[in-house]
Amino acid sequence: MENLAAIFGQFTWLSALDISLVALAFYVALRLFAGTKGVQLLRGILVLVLIGVLAGSFTGLIAFSWLIRNSGLAILVAIPVVFQPELRRALERLGRTGLLLNRTRRSTGASRLIIELVNTCTRLSQVQHGAIIVLADQTGMVESLETGVRIDARVEAELLLTIFYPGTPLHDGAVIVQDNLLVAAACVLPLTRRTLSDTSLGTRHRAAIGITEETDALALVVSEETGTISAARNGRLARRLDDKRLRRVLERFYESRGQLFELEIEEDIEAPTS
Repeated sequence: MENLAAIFGQFTWLSALDISLVALAFYVALRLFAGTKGVQLLRGILVLVLIGVLAGSFTGLIAFSWLIRNSGLAILVAIPVVFQPELRRALERLGRTGLLLNRTRRSTGASRLIIELVNTCTRLSQVQHGAIIVLADQTGMVESLETGVRIDARVEAELLLTIFYPGTPLHDGAVIVQDNLLVAAACVLPLTRRTLSDTSLGTRHRAAIGITEETDALALVVSEETGTISAARNGRLARRLDDKRLRRVLERFYESRGQLFELEIEEDIEAPTS
């Protein structure tokens, strides 16, 4: 009891700041790895370190204590190798979103754009015409834009329905919307390298996950086989969206420009890195 009182007697505002910074570091790390397999790996490493520290505190375990003391360098080398995909993604997200900055910016004309997008996806879903629409945020998409056909037109449901009508020259690719403008169509997107647990997901869904792993865009997908509407963000996929949920996702996206925004996942497609 006296030792406890002595410890609290040495507790100052600097100690509180120190503890808060450590807690903040853990919080940011978990947020950056959210939605990836890295969360489970990070927790596993923390558990192993905790067990090692506790076991190494016993004076009788000489060999084990030596192993714990000398394994730090090996762990530092192994972490970048094991977490390479997650670290790359986390650093990209940190660089493009400014995780600790609260910069709410409402996009002009977003309300009209949301109406057109919801109308487009609903009508495409009814006739089961496949489509993928990428809504750019802060990250540039020059590489993907260069693979498509430049359009630079106002976003209209009729135009999107025409582009994604089966058999038209531009239907088999992605449409990219940037600054409320339909910039290009028939764009080729990078596919995710993860092995998805749901084998029924096709190229469009893999492309939607892939582009959102590399950028901060929001990707909307309409399945050609089932007419299901899905949305991808930060490498995560929300499926079976009705018009109300789709509208809510779009509203959150345009209200949270430049911030870390996660989808409200009801059916989450998470899978181990291949």
